[in-house]
Amino acid sequence: MTISPIIAMTLGTAGAIALAKLVSREWRRVNETLHPNASVPVTEKAARDALPTLRRDPQTGIYRPD
Repeated sequence: MTISPIIAMTLGTAGAIALAKLVSREWRRVNETLHPNASVPVTEKAARDALPTLRRDPQTGIYRPD
C-alpha cells in the first residue's frame, strides 16, 4: 500500500506549518526570557509625531523643518 503523492504533500505541508509555529513560539519565549526589559517597538504614528513638519520654502523650493 502506497500513499498518494497529493496526500503525502498535504501531510508534509501541514507538518512543516506546525513545526514553524512551534519554533516561532519557542523563539519568542526564549527571547522574552533572555531580554525581559526589551523596549516595546514604537508605533508608526508615535514615530511620525516625533519628526518635525516640513514646509516648502516658496523662494527656493526646498523643504525645511518648521
